[in-house]
Amino acid sequence: MNIFLKNIITFLLLPLIFFSCNTEKEKSISSNRQQYIIPDSLLKKMQFDTVNTCPLVNTLTLTGSVDFDQEHQVNIYPLVSGNVEDVKVQLGDYVTAGQTLAIVKSSEMAGYSNSLIVAQTNITTAKKQLDAQKDLFASGLASQLDVTNAQANYDQAVAQLEYIKRVLKINGNNTQGNYIIKAPLSGFIVQKNVTNNMAIRSDNGGNLFTISDLKNVWVQANVYESNINSIHLGDSVNITTLSYPNRIFRGRIDKIINVLDPTNKVMKVRIVIANNDYALKPLMFTSVQVTDKNNKQSLCVSKKALIFDNSQYFVLKYEGKGNAIITPVTVQSIYNNKVYLSNGINVGDKVIASDAILIYEALNN
Repeated sequence: MNIFLKNIITFLLLPLIFFSCNTEKEKSISSNRQQYIIPDSLLKKMQFDTVNTCPLVNTLTLTGSVDFDQEHQVNIYPLVSGNVEDVKVQLGDYVTAGQTLAIVKSSEMAGYSNSLIVAQTNITTAKKQLDAQKDLFASGLASQLDVTNAQANYDQAVAQLEYIKRVLKINGNNTQGNYIIKAPLSGFIVQKNVTNNMAIRSDNGGNLFTISDLKNVWVQANVYESNINSIHLGDSVNITTLSYPNRIFRGRIDKIINVLDPTNKVMKVRIVIANNDYALKPLMFTSVQVTDKNNKQSLCVSKKALIFDNSQYFVLKYEGKGNAIITPVTVQSIYNNKVYLSNGINVGDKVIASDAILIYEALNN
C-alpha cells in the first residue's frame, strides 16, 4: 500500500518538476539576451525628429466624382420644327462660338423667308401711301386723321419687317428655308441627341446638344451622416484620381448641399477645380481629402517616424548611445508629412525618423 501511494505522489510531482526546470532555463536564456544597440555606422546616416506642438489639422477622406461646371454649360434646343440634314459635329468634339453644329430643313424658316419679302413689299406700299396723304394734307384735300392712319400703317409695316429680320438674324440671316444650329459658346460637345434625317419639333422639350467649356469642373463629394459635423464651407481639399495617382488637385468646398440624397443617404459638397489642361473628365471617380485647421494644439512628429503593427501605432524614442525604446502612441490625424499624436510621448523627445521599421524589427527580435 505504501509503495502504491509513493508511486502516485511521484507521478503527480513530475509535471511540477518539469515546469520548474523549463522556467529556470527560460530565465537563464532571458538574462543572457542583450538589448539591441544601434550600430555607429547606422547612427551616422540616421535621421531624427524632435517632438513639438503644432496646430492640429484634422483630415477626412471622402469619395466623389467629377461633374460639369453648370455655370459654364449650355443646352441647345430646337427653335423650329423640321428635318435634320447635316450634323457637322460628334460627341467630344471641341467647337468655337458661332460654329455650325447642324442644318435643319424647316418649313417654318421657309415661311419666315417668304414673310421677309411680304414685309418688304408692305413697307414700300405703306411709305408711298404715307407720302401721298402728306401731300394731300398740304393741299387741303386730306385731314390730319388720314395722315395719322397712314403713319400708323407705315410704322406697323416697319415693325413687322424688323421682327422678320430679327428672326432671320438668329438663324444667321439664312433665307433658303434652312435653320442653322450654331454653338453659342466655345467648348466640348458633351451631349448629342441628334442624327441625320431625324425629325425635330420645337415643342418636344429635348435638347439637341450640350456644350461645356471644361476649363472649370465641379467635384461632387459624398459626406455620410457621421461626418457632416466635420465639414465646413471653405475647408481646403486635396483631390486625387485613379488616372493621375501622383497628382494632387487642390481646391476648397464652396457649396454645401444641405439635404441628404434619398437613395444613398449622403450629403453632397461641391468643389470648383480649375481644369485648364482638361485632365479631369466628367464622371471620373475621385478621392477627396478634406482638411480642417482649428485652434487646438497637438503633439506632432514626422510621418516617417510612425510605425503600425498589430493594430497599434508606435514610434521609436531615442535614449542616446544607440538605445531606442518602442513607444506606443495614439494618432489623432495624419496630414502631408506630419502625424498628430495625443499621447505616448512628450515635447522634446527625440524619435527615429529613418529606417524606423528596420530598427523596430531588430528590437523585437
